[in-house]
Amino acid sequence: MSLDWVVLDDSVAVWWLFLVTVSIANIVLWIGLHRHFRKRSLNLRLGALRVELMILLCAAYVFGCAFRSVLPRADVQRICLFDTWLSSVAVGRSVATIAEICFVIQWAIVLRHLAAMVKSDTVRNVASTIVPLIVLAECFSWYSVITTSYLGNAIENSLWAVSFLLIAVALARLITEFRGVVRIAIGVAIIGIAGYLAFLATIDVPMYLARWQADFANGKTLFGLLSGLHDVSTRWAVTHEVTHWRDEMAWMALYFSVAVWSSLALCSFDLIRQHLPRYRRLTAIDTSRTVPTAPLTRPTMAA
Repeated sequence: MSLDWVVLDDSVAVWWLFLVTVSIANIVLWIGLHRHFRKRSLNLRLGALRVELMILLCAAYVFGCAFRSVLPRADVQRICLFDTWLSSVAVGRSVATIAEICFVIQWAIVLRHLAAMVKSDTVRNVASTIVPLIVLAECFSWYSVITTSYLGNAIENSLWAVSFLLIAVALARLITEFRGVVRIAIGVAIIGIAGYLAFLATIDVPMYLARWQADFANGKTLFGLLSGLHDVSTRWAVTHEVTHWRDEMAWMALYFSVAVWSSLALCSFDLIRQHLPRYRRLTAIDTSRTVPTAPLTRPTMAA
């Protein structure tokens, strides 16, 4: 893996260095969270070897994204930065599939816990729906990388949009139930999701649809299942040309930074969930607790 091409006046090299730096920072943050979980387990006498589910799910996403940052590749184009079998689409897409499913499971766990707390069927239904949606999205992603049809990418990212639209609906339902810093955190999450949905709707999905339409107009021949599986496992082309990476740079930079931070935030939820009841918004019943008074009786007159 030669690094001779990594110079600071090369935009691809600067982009790659950014991805690597952010990934190192994300791993450091995950290690800090893991230490907090381990300390809590020891304090609660749960055993030093106990590993929380949320920390495992977060690890899959953090380290999966770090792997994809160090060895970035564009699936359908079969391009990468380093000439190694680890840069193959088969390896990279497998890592991405596991990481992304773990990420959405994190969301489902958090939403399910909050749904139970506020007794909301809407939030509970969203928590049950988003994981199957993302599993389906991963199927379309694999269809795309095997056949080299960008239509699969367009459908995949549309399903991500639907999933996060549902998450935003659930968060909008939850924001009325909390106050203080928890309400602010939910509001920030909603704003972040709105930005993500805007990116998908105006840039990402239209880009893949335009690529698919161009390939269709040019009569591009797609791979079949067996030939496609062989291709994703054996073919990768090394390129450091910015023209080949320009369309991938923006979404990868956001994905491997902001998305990973949200996974870390979801992981930290497990550390603070016992404190959530104090941030519940008081209802009318809660605020009208008064000492009951004896009913008024009409005085009687002695006979």
